[in-house]
Amino acid sequence: MELNGKHLLLVGLTLFSMFFGAGNLIFPPGIAAQAGIATWPAFLGLAVSAVGLPVLGVIAVARSGGLDPLCSRVHPCFSRAFTIVAYLAIGPCLAIPRTATTSFEMAVPPFAPPEAPLSLFRLLYSLIFFAAALVIALRPEKLTDRLGKLLCPILVALIVITFAGCLLNPLEGYGAASGKYLTHPVVQGFLEGYQTMDTIAALAFGIVISVNIQAKGVTEDRAVVRGTIRSGLLAGVLLLVVYAMLSHIGALSGGAIANPADGAAALTNVVGLLFGPMGNALLALIFFIACFNVCVGLISSCGEFFHSLFPRLSYRSWAILFALVSMVISNAGLAQIISVSAPVLEVLYPMAIVLIMLSFFQKWLEGRRLVYPIAILFTGLASVLLVLRNCFPPLTWLSHLPLAAIGLGWLLPALAGILLGLVCSRNSL
Repeated sequence: MELNGKHLLLVGLTLFSMFFGAGNLIFPPGIAAQAGIATWPAFLGLAVSAVGLPVLGVIAVARSGGLDPLCSRVHPCFSRAFTIVAYLAIGPCLAIPRTATTSFEMAVPPFAPPEAPLSLFRLLYSLIFFAAALVIALRPEKLTDRLGKLLCPILVALIVITFAGCLLNPLEGYGAASGKYLTHPVVQGFLEGYQTMDTIAALAFGIVISVNIQAKGVTEDRAVVRGTIRSGLLAGVLLLVVYAMLSHIGALSGGAIANPADGAAALTNVVGLLFGPMGNALLALIFFIACFNVCVGLISSCGEFFHSLFPRLSYRSWAILFALVSMVISNAGLAQIISVSAPVLEVLYPMAIVLIMLSFFQKWLEGRRLVYPIAILFTGLASVLLVLRNCFPPLTWLSHLPLAAIGLGWLLPALAGILLGLVCSRNSL
């Protein structure tokens, strides 16, 4: 039995909802506000890292039979370490807390009086937010019905309304490009796409999507894989369309009000100019639904993974634990969470990219067992050293690596690792 059209649409919408959260709302308009007239070259880079790679990640995991079999091509110990770190990054340590913090910043402070105790409000908000998300996440097989049928269509409709307002009132047009968008808009858009965390998340969401496909009566392994791939492609198309709308909104914001602080400020500027006082309420609702959807998806994915890894604790217990830890971390504030996430993603993303790309050449890499280990070793080592170079002066020479100036210093070491792995594997055959 194959996934039929209606169920495919629902599962695709569910996957889109799980992807589309805090970072997905903030970064496309923030990039466009800075890129200005270079918005669409920057959008091309963003589309590769925040749409293309996540879709390829979903396909790679589906074809490999899961994240663990894919990572085990490097080494079983690497598989255990990488998957745990990846799940913690997209889970309770970074991404899940960011969903509550971002939605709070858009939903509460704009409506609170100046003397309001925002720290207390944040605590109460996070308590209610995570309690509601946990209730839904405790039934992961029901995510398609609860996210795909209800919340996702509402979210897309609200974004379309905002975009339509921009088409009817284009404000002052696009602003001038600034910063690195003057010289390397495509590369800078690609690097900023890291912050969505979707490539890492794509490696994790396969478990929950497979459960939802099986809940629709599709049980044959190949049919589940095909359904997962098709759902990933549908979610990618939706992401691309919504990112294009958000980028247009952000570019108009940069033209109307110079130098918005970030993507949230860019959206606030445009929505306020277009819709007046009702704009803040519209934007708060968009942020809340998007962040809530992703929070539920991440709690479910992380709970399923850690339950499979450490089955002595039930899925319910893991989900409750992650909700509690995320609630505590979310009260640190958005700026602190983003500042911590950046270096972590600069290490994880290159390795994830190399894993995904190598998986599509697995047919030709059979028997060449050293390619994965050496490629990941070179990629990971280069990424770690490039992150540490700003803290340790003896490592500043790494700034002279090819492409390091534009944030891709890991690329040539990765290619060198792949080539060396091919040579060593041939010698060992």
